[in-house]
Amino acid sequence: MSDSALTLTALVVAVLALAVAALAVVQAGRARAQVRALESQRPVGSGDLAALRADIAQALRHVAVVRYDAFGDMGGRLSFSAAVVDDRGDGLVFSAIHARGESRTYAKGVVGGGSDATLTPEEQQALAAARTGSQKA
Repeated sequence: MSDSALTLTALVVAVLALAVAALAVVQAGRARAQVRALESQRPVGSGDLAALRADIAQALRHVAVVRYDAFGDMGGRLSFSAAVVDDRGDGLVFSAIHARGESRTYAKGVVGGGSDATLTPEEQQALAAARTGSQKA
């Protein structure tokens, strides 16, 4: 083989090697992009799960309603007390007292399952039912 043929062969091999290297760089870039896309869609990790559990614990998700007759001359159990609390027992209790000529609504804050305001027996019952998950109305 002559020197010019050897030089030409080396040049062709070098160009092919450069093309293969360029193709490898492009494919590596695509693979990195796919990995990034998969990482953004990865399942919830343990840190994420702990944050979700903390958020859920603070959600007002425990609810109970107690219906009753506030006055002896009224029927139909139109008055009610409802409790809405989170896992720690923080939230509120509200009551609607229905009388013949009027209705009144009251809201009382609840912290740790208790309230600074005096709770009526019906409000206490609603709060207990919300905290234990047993609905009796």
